[in-house]
Amino acid sequence: MALTPDDVARLAGLARIDLTEEEKENLAPQLGLILDSVAVVSQVASADVPPSSHALPLSNVFREDVVAPSMPVDDALAMAPKVEDNRFRVPRILQEEQ
Repeated sequence: MALTPDDVARLAGLARIDLTEEEKENLAPQLGLILDSVAVVSQVASADVPPSSHALPLSNVFREDVVAPSMPVDDALAMAPKVEDNRFRVPRILQEEQ
């Protein structure tokens, strides 16, 4: 499908993207190629082939959630650069709202 720079300008406007005239000229054939490729894939798909995201079926493997003893707090904090109230002390990265 051949797209014109005007088509690209319309799409860019819908996406709220500012493009230069040169970018519109360059993108028109590229977007046309993408649309042609999607059209070819659409022709291959048929009603007897179920849609899938992977060629092979996938299944999650879950393990049993078992409670086990954890590392003592003193051992976990032993190599921490800063500790406060039995916790890791880290620099603030967000400002509190005023």
